[in-house]
Amino acid sequence: MGRTNEPPRLPEGSFAAWSRDRLAMARRGADECGDVWQLEPGVYVAATAGPCEAVLCRAQDFPKASSPLFPPMKRSSGAPTPEERVHAHAARMRGLRPQAVAARIGEIAPRAARFADQWPTDQDVEILPPVRHALAEIGVHYLFSEDAPTLLPFASQLFMAREVLVRPSRWVWPAWIPTPARRFRTRQQVAFINALRPIVRRRRSSGLLGDDVLGQMLRPSSRYGLLPEEAVLDTLPGITVATFETPSRAAGWILLHLARHPQAADRVAAEAALLPADPAATTSTHLDSLRYTQALVREVLRLYPPSWLLTRRAARQTQLAGYTIDAGSTVLVCPYTAHRDAREHFEPDRFLPERWLDDPGSPAKPGVFLSFGTGPHGCEGAALAMAMLTLLTAQTARRYQLSEPSGPEPGYQVTTLEGLATVGLRLRATSRS
Repeated sequence: MGRTNEPPRLPEGSFAAWSRDRLAMARRGADECGDVWQLEPGVYVAATAGPCEAVLCRAQDFPKASSPLFPPMKRSSGAPTPEERVHAHAARMRGLRPQAVAARIGEIAPRAARFADQWPTDQDVEILPPVRHALAEIGVHYLFSEDAPTLLPFASQLFMAREVLVRPSRWVWPAWIPTPARRFRTRQQVAFINALRPIVRRRRSSGLLGDDVLGQMLRPSSRYGLLPEEAVLDTLPGITVATFETPSRAAGWILLHLARHPQAADRVAAEAALLPADPAATTSTHLDSLRYTQALVREVLRLYPPSWLLTRRAARQTQLAGYTIDAGSTVLVCPYTAHRDAREHFEPDRFLPERWLDDPGSPAKPGVFLSFGTGPHGCEGAALAMAMLTLLTAQTARRYQLSEPSGPEPGYQVTTLEGLATVGLRLRATSRS
């Protein structure tokens, strides 16, 4: 299709239809309309790797909206300053960068193994709730170490608040109206902060800051000094839920693929058999040896990115893939369609973990894998999420062969609101021994 300044149009009302589980429409739009297309007036879709990469990396043209699910609480000193936000981000990243995650693999692996050990065998089990609980234990422990048991119940309530807040509604209320969902969110956020505050004060007063993410945030920076207590407390509810909410959606797709592709699962199991008998002895070297397992995880994330649609708003008039995007327009970045672009991936709809192994045909160009985003707003916890998912996959395949319930209909429902998930997924585990 030739380039013009006015992108092709889809039928009116298609934006509402998209949000109701219309992945097929997204794919059809990408196939028929090209790299960028107009969904409705003022709404554009970046559907292939190049434009998706451009939007996510050009933060000045397409800034990420500042609308966190858990906004900073009101305080006497006013809203967080830009310097405090930068400082908080840098402090978090000291604990989330790949080197920091690698140093703590021995803490992650035992909890992944515990999930596998506790899976009831020879019965159909709805698996997402226990997956979410296991990943919450891993994520909260990674953030707060010995204080995790105190905070885990509050983290679970934060997750419930998030689910209530993003639930579909007939009405779109202005942000200042205290709807029941927003009041529930605020109550859970306050409860979490009230539980965390004495932990922060105890650590600072004792000087025993800890080596977890919270400890890194309590350390003074040579550039910014000491991060104020309120800035520490403001940033942690959102990152706490993020450590397990999105990875849980991904884990559902991964376990489903282990059930549907037994040969791939056998290959993962063979790799996992070489892990230490004591999961606590697992190191980053062991994790690196799980090459096929990591390739399988990456391939599932390519086919079913949990965050399949990202929203950006143009700050100024700009060009994108030959089109003029006016200031104020919304641009939807669609990793789902970008990952299924035949120009970037051989047989893009086929489950083929081998494509990610280190061979001459491995697709390594920027933009062809966007499950963790990219650019200045890429996922802070990408290294942690990959470690969690890889070890959970390896430990599960090591112990069990998975299968779906018999019958003509799948044992799950695909949802697209706020993320691509297998709601109600039921699987059966049979011991390999």
